Amino acid sequence: MSESRPPVRILASTAAVKAISAELSRRRFLSFAAAAGATGLLAACSPGGQSSNAPQATGGELENSLSIYTWGDYDAPEVLEAFTAELGPTIQLDSFGSNEELISKLVAAKGTSGYDIVVPTGIFIPQMIENGLLTKLNRDLIPNIEYVDDAYLGRAWDPENEYSICKAWGTTGYVYDKTVITRELATWADFLDAAQNEASGRTSVLDDPGDLTGMYFWANGIDWNTTDQAELAAAEEFIVNTLAPNISAFDSYPGGAAIPQATHALMQAWNGDARIGILESPDPDRWQWVLPGPETEIWMDNWAIAAGAPNPEAAHAFIDYVLTPENSLLELDYIGYHTGGKDIEQAAEEAGIEMLDLVFFSDEQLATMREGEINEAQQTRVDIWNKAKAAAGA
Repeated sequence: MSESRPPVRILASTAAVKAISAELSRRRFLSFAAAAGATGLLAACSPGGQSSNAPQATGGELENSLSIYTWGDYDAPEVLEAFTAELGPTIQLDSFGSNEELISKLVAAKGTSGYDIVVPTGIFIPQMIENGLLTKLNRDLIPNIEYVDDAYLGRAWDPENEYSICKAWGTTGYVYDKTVITRELATWADFLDAAQNEASGRTSVLDDPGDLTGMYFWANGIDWNTTDQAELAAAEEFIVNTLAPNISAFDSYPGGAAIPQATHALMQAWNGDARIGILESPDPDRWQWVLPGPETEIWMDNWAIAAGAPNPEAAHAFIDYVLTPENSLLELDYIGYHTGGKDIEQAAEEAGIEMLDLVFFSDEQLATMREGEINEAQQTRVDIWNKAKAAAGA
């Protein structure tokens, strides 16, 4: 994990209630049909919820350990350390790079993964529930859910929050090096143009089929969830034959190294990761974050407990612990994403926190954000992604 950073506190505008819909997805299955056999595994997995032999949380004594399977560098070290110091359980963190990877591992383990807490993106939760991959929460043990804004509760993927609670939400944009690209970039069309010109050979994109193809659709005013074969074919032609030869990396976390080390000049990025990279750069003024128009993505990740979790008491205690206003703010500072807490934006402003424009968004900005879908064109998007990586030599 990165070293701790100065505290940042945050909350989105009330327009997020409308903007964040049930189909939010930043990190999606590469394809239900083509993602390391995940679909077949899900089909073979018997539905019906958690194993009857799995220990259930009742509010008893906490276990000595807790295992969390989550996205890379996605929790404030000081929160993890304080939890252990105050409540006892030691924490082991493992990271995954996609929802596909998470779900494939849980399905293959059949309730014996050894993980307690997992962090899926909302759109995948219904399938995970149906296939018995998640444990129903004992909400009596998570009273601090009262500190979560109603805007981020009761999502369509889990209307009663029986299995999940908002961990964080964010969006997709890009960062560019102003010493290399001296003109102002503001749109996805600008990104694609700069990638072929000033930043050719020094451009990175997110290692994700939806975000890769999304750039083309966003730039051209096309619904990025399109299933139209002509539109998909046009996207493939441009991305594989025109854009890919200029791409130097497929990197989902440029904030960890590429931005601080200035290894690329133009980087597609999620807002929180971009913020981390700029804050850790030795020359933060060198970088410009762009929330590009005319449209872009919005997504939400969620706390959940894996079926068969060996430490359910500690898992519930941790989720409850991290939802307190103080810890929610520390989390927001570290990861750079809105955690859904009540009144956090006001607290952030009062604290004079840096770079709030990468965490909070105006009503006008939220209105440009669109959720992703997994639909019949998903395999085509995966194919485009694979062909683009081959064309880029990745």
